[in-house]
Amino acid sequence: MKVKRHTLLLLACLVWCGAGFNILRIGLLAYPAYVTVWNLLLSAAVFVVFQWFVFGKLVRKHTARITSYPEERKFFLHFFDGKAFLIMAIMMTGGIGLRASGVAPEVFIAVFYSGLGASLMLAGLLFGVNYIRALRERGRAGAD
Repeated sequence: MKVKRHTLLLLACLVWCGAGFNILRIGLLAYPAYVTVWNLLLSAAVFVVFQWFVFGKLVRKHTARITSYPEERKFFLHFFDGKAFLIMAIMMTGGIGLRASGVAPEVFIAVFYSGLGASLMLAGLLFGVNYIRALRERGRAGAD
């Protein structure tokens, strides 16, 4: 199924917000027993590191790729490239395996997942902002 090019940004928004919400929820459900200033600072650090070094760059890279497609319609899974789908699969498999194995202590799940989930969710929201910008630009181009 093909969708309009800017709709790929909306799909990326929904996928990343959904993943971020789920991971953030897991972290927050584990957090009540571990709320300390130190743990909150660690969660904030995880958020900043992932946002600065991973997801912020990912949003910019994929937005630029999507908006530069010459075709107006693309297959709906083109909101990511193969590398991004691979990264997502590895992260999901690793996260599920980590929790299921019991290797990671609950405090790690609380701290790390809260920071990671919030960063993922912000990435999704940034894709949403880019979708709205693309709609506005398209509206301006149509008015010319």
